[in-house]
Amino acid sequence: MAATLCRILLPKQGWLPFTQCVRHGSKAVTRHKRPLHFLKQKLMSVTRYIPPPRPAPPGAYPRQTIRDQEDDPFTILVKKKMKSVFQESKMIAVVQNSGSTADEMILLKYKLHKHGITVKFFPNQVVRSFLKDSTYSNMAPLFIGHTVLFISKEPKVKEMLSSLRTSRHMLLLGACIDNTLLSAQGVVSYSKLPSVAVVHGELVSGLTLLTSQTAAMLQHHPAQLSALLQQHVKQQSSEGAPKAQEAT
Repeated sequence: MAATLCRILLPKQGWLPFTQCVRHGSKAVTRHKRPLHFLKQKLMSVTRYIPPPRPAPPGAYPRQTIRDQEDDPFTILVKKKMKSVFQESKMIAVVQNSGSTADEMILLKYKLHKHGITVKFFPNQVVRSFLKDSTYSNMAPLFIGHTVLFISKEPKVKEMLSSLRTSRHMLLLGACIDNTLLSAQGVVSYSKLPSVAVVHGELVSGLTLLTSQTAAMLQHHPAQLSALLQQHVKQQSSEGAPKAQEAT
């Protein structure tokens, strides 16, 4: 249509204009970007270079000064109280409280109070800061979560375990008894040991038995005593002879 209009408008002199109106059709694009294989895409994404973050220039941030945090008066008071508790008590048990109600705690306190055991509550952060610089530093890992201290001036382990059996929300983590750190199983084993009074009685009875046997032997007839002594000398000489032969 454009060529026809040009023939009509222009004179027939055998020449063409410098500009011609030519209509071009749409070009067929034959070169498309070939998609990468799925595995190659994964490899390229994994091996892609990630530059490190650019550091801040010096002087952009103010200098960080380390300040020693001083304890407030409440923390100092709690530490003093804990120091007196650890010095005066022979049994300090750490128990985890896993959701016991107020009524259960009151009942447990009553049962323990009958045996001379006191229940104490201290913040874990203050307790850990106190134990860090003391001889009881190995007890610090026990103070995690809601913990309670069972304190007694005498090691009444059996009474404490019998009271804990009735409370299902209280779990024994460990204890320090007579300046010795024990685990929960160690506390149970300690409770099975006889008391000091029983051990003293057994020791005294054993000593009195030996002295009574010696006194009874001395009261026998001298002939019988001399016969026993001769028999003892013979046994000693018979035991010494084989040893002398082995040495030669």
